[in-house]
Amino acid sequence: MQKRLCITAAIMVLTIAGLMVASPFAPPVQAMEASSNEKREAAEQLVLEFWKRVWNPPHDLAAVQDLVVEDFVLTSAGTDIQGRDAFAKWIAAFQTKARDLRLEAYETFANAEATRVTSRWRATASNGGMLGTEPDRRAVSFTGIAIWEIRWTPEGPRLAHNWVERSAWELYQQLKAAPRPSTRVQ
Repeated sequence: MQKRLCITAAIMVLTIAGLMVASPFAPPVQAMEASSNEKREAAEQLVLEFWKRVWNPPHDLAAVQDLVVEDFVLTSAGTDIQGRDAFAKWIAAFQTKARDLRLEAYETFANAEATRVTSRWRATASNGGMLGTEPDRRAVSFTGIAIWEIRWTPEGPRLAHNWVERSAWELYQQLKAAPRPSTRVQ
């Protein structure tokens, strides 16, 4: 027992000094990295699943219950929407203004700790009265960036906070421009 304690202490000193990479008592470095990579991939997949289920047909709002923590916060245009149920209502209201909405994620990546995921995306929809305009069903497209806080729970990763910014000015310009005949969704 005493010999093992001495070896463990020596390994700790060498590790702290940066002279030892692996220990016979610890998992290999590659295994730790794979675990970290798997955690980042799980966080990224959570965001992609949310985009797929909620912001693409058939727009499954029940997915919010599965993927989001109860005390979720959405920060959009500097305003906080607090709580999972309030977030689901906000999504439903948004989808009445952005009809037939589809979201395509261009790029999604997690930080090293898998506690934040950033996603760059494009949404397409038909105008149901977005930004206070007449609901003329005109086809529109806008881009955005979302930063998600990931909370690791016993059930796995869940969405805890979302900071989202959209190209609102460019969208508003599309909506105020005279419609072209081919841009209306039938």
